Amino acid sequence: MSYIFIVNKTKGTTLGYADMADSFLSRFRGLMLKKNLERGLILKLPGGRSRRASGIHMFFMRIPLDIIFLDSQKRVVDAVSIDPWKTYTPQAPASYVIEMEKGVIGASKTQIGDELNFTCDQA
Repeated sequence: MSYIFIVNKTKGTTLGYADMADSFLSRFRGLMLKKNLERGLILKLPGGRSRRASGIHMFFMRIPLDIIFLDSQKRVVDAVSIDPWKTYTPQAPASYVIEMEKGVIGASKTQIGDELNFTCDQA
């Protein structure tokens, strides 16, 4: 099965594998009720438009996550670790939202301004 492999091009580090959530249903379901993560999730916002106001809602989540917000050029505009049942509004509009296991931001040294790359790969 194919997954998306995420690389921090700026730092030369890897973030890992993720599924792409590009439909309303896949974005709505997200990682809700998961007890652990095999892979992260990339939420591609509809029509390539940016959004800021709605942010992230960790309702019904069971595990803490690292959340990375990207603009349309896949540059990091915000990054945060967030616990279940919390909400967060990003610092800037985002076209993509990456949800990964907590610790990925630190391990990959990902920061605002870094450019990420998505590659279809066989996991």
